Amino acid sequence: MKYAARGMRTVLVTATLGERGKTGEPPLCSADQLPAVREHELREAAAIIGFDELHLLGYRDRALADAKPEDIRRTLVSIIRCTRPAVALTFDPNGFNVHPDHVAISRFTSDAIAAAADPRWHVDAGEPHAVARLLWTPPNPPWELAPRESEATAAPPVHDMPGIDFVLDVSQWRDRRAAALRAHRTQHLSIDRYFFNQPNVDRILDREFWRHAWGPPLTSRPADDILAGCR
Repeated sequence: MKYAARGMRTVLVTATLGERGKTGEPPLCSADQLPAVREHELREAAAIIGFDELHLLGYRDRALADAKPEDIRRTLVSIIRCTRPAVALTFDPNGFNVHPDHVAISRFTSDAIAAAADPRWHVDAGEPHAVARLLWTPPNPPWELAPRESEATAAPPVHDMPGIDFVLDVSQWRDRRAAALRAHRTQHLSIDRYFFNQPNVDRILDREFWRHAWGPPLTSRPADDILAGCR
């Protein structure tokens, strides 16, 4: 939202629909209905955030690691060359929470970014494009980082933590972020636990934290602009 407000195009790519996940408590649908419900929730959340494009790759939940590398590489390279992003964001190599699909998409994303810049790969998938910067989720989740911030100081301790390379002020869009989270109704148990049941939920939603995987060197850490140093 921060960058869409600056007139930049934003694109979301989702590999699975999470169809093997929970249906809510009490259940909001049957297990058979969950894929369609999850897709509806995702589309609703993406619309609230304001993504310009949403790509659903259709891989099976918790089986993404079994995807053929050549197939998902071609798909991701085509998307990268078509959308031509300056910055790509994905999970860190541990998948943020070691979820097998998160780990897999992190690996596949890095592979595709490298291939998209190389004209020898998939010559029929568009003109090569070099992504300027890759960002990962940070070592600590936002619900652990927010309490470390002090409203009374301009330089909270979180700024000294390794892996916190970007801190973005997104407080202007806090309500929309909350609405997007609430759109994932079948996942309300974990979303409530980590966000809405926290006493400092507003502060959690006021900031985004990212880790710098590679790209133009940062002159200071944390930076407040993921495009810092990018052309």
